[in-house]
Amino acid sequence: MNNQLPNREQAIEILQKNSCSPKVITHCQAVASLALEIAEEFKTKNYPVNLTLIEAGALLHDLGRSKNHSVNHAIEGMKLAQTEKLPDTVVCIIKRHVGAGITAEEADKLNWPKDNYIPQTLEEKIVCYADKCISGNDRISVETTIKQLHDQKLDDAAERVRKLYNEITNLLER
Repeated sequence: MNNQLPNREQAIEILQKNSCSPKVITHCQAVASLALEIAEEFKTKNYPVNLTLIEAGALLHDLGRSKNHSVNHAIEGMKLAQTEKLPDTVVCIIKRHVGAGITAEEADKLNWPKDNYIPQTLEEKIVCYADKCISGNDRISVETTIKQLHDQKLDDAAERVRKLYNEITNLLER
């Protein structure tokens, strides 16, 4: 890829080449659609968001699901993205999208490499948030996601999703 952002067709080709299921690809397309809608709202408020990055990152965020469907798909996706020589901006979206971010302590318990797995940039936050509002390829409320996380006893992740939702909402209300 020569460190260039892939366009929609190239991103889908990467998913297919890495044996992502049609179900995962459809989910990624739904996340990309919602992420671009959210990004357009930010654009209307004059935030400098990179729509090309958001589309590429959203389409590729679940690349690692070709290897497994646990939380570790973020790490698998990061490795695949690096092998594909995707830009670091896309790699960061992939590795930081799960659970509205993974803390250093959680990463250590998961035996992940020492790194920052909390969304940092606006593009990372938008893709992460959009992913939390898509189940399969259906849109769901953020409250549904938060309830599901609480039901799974993932209270810290639920609170990170709420915090991310509040941050996105507050930025858009300015």
